[in-house]
Amino acid sequence: MKTITRLLIKAISSVSVDIEKEYQKQRKMYEIIHLDYLKFLGKTVDANVALEDREIPIRIFYPKEEGEGLLIFFHGGGWVYGNVESYHKTCRTLAKETNQIVISVEYRLAPEYPFPLGLEDCYEVTKKFFTETDILQVPSSKITLIGDSAGGNLAASVSLLARDRGEFKVEKQILLYPVTHNNHTESSPFPSISTKGEDYLLTAKDIVTYVNLYKKDIRDVKDPYMAPLLVEDATRQPATLLITAQHDPLRDEGEAYGYKLKEAGNYAEIHRIDTVHGFFNYSLFPKANKKAYTYIKHFLKGDAFNEQKRQK
Repeated sequence: MKTITRLLIKAISSVSVDIEKEYQKQRKMYEIIHLDYLKFLGKTVDANVALEDREIPIRIFYPKEEGEGLLIFFHGGGWVYGNVESYHKTCRTLAKETNQIVISVEYRLAPEYPFPLGLEDCYEVTKKFFTETDILQVPSSKITLIGDSAGGNLAASVSLLARDRGEFKVEKQILLYPVTHNNHTESSPFPSISTKGEDYLLTAKDIVTYVNLYKKDIRDVKDPYMAPLLVEDATRQPATLLITAQHDPLRDEGEAYGYKLKEAGNYAEIHRIDTVHGFFNYSLFPKANKKAYTYIKHFLKGDAFNEQKRQK
């Protein structure tokens, strides 16, 4: 990481924000920071997935050419920040780079809607497009779940729910620096929580606050749908691409989840990029994003996954 970038990141990280008290203000700031000034580029459609008791907003991003598949995207933001607007540029770029249709899900946010309400929104949208493939004319075999940070956590949890409920089967998932564990204090079993827990944008203290805002009560933190690494049975999970960041407190637990999937007999690729948490939603890290897209496009083509299946 370049010295200038490192100093800038350290300066930003030193700004103290009381997330628990100011999360509503921070939501607005988050959207301003990630405003897409080229929003007019690319074709998008806003829609809703209608349920009996609510509607879940989604935004559909179309590639220039006919889409090769469908990516269902769950945004990051600690389950507290973020929406389709603050991730518009990311999803627009994702559709362009992968030549896939992208659906961005506007799931309900904590603390107003604690666990598992946001997760259930993500699950219901996913179920809709897996079970009603005629909507976008994309077969379920070409649908991939993808999410970053808290969104990576949601993608992993949706895959676990899909297996356990048996309503549809997820073939592939892409987890970008996901939250997978429930302990982000000094007693965490993962070294990156302490070695990368300060001065790198996301702090260990922030993660503790986000988890506290997300959970409804203390029992939730032991639920594998909130902390996927706690799942006892990790079999029958999708082929997984897991990308972590070198300077991220969540690095080690994310990689641990990838290894757990592998040990359970699933296909899993694990790649670490020399950057910080959240890079996928920032223009400040072009090299890191370029590398991530290289991994993503290769994974979506299925070359490595198909080779493993042939060898079996």
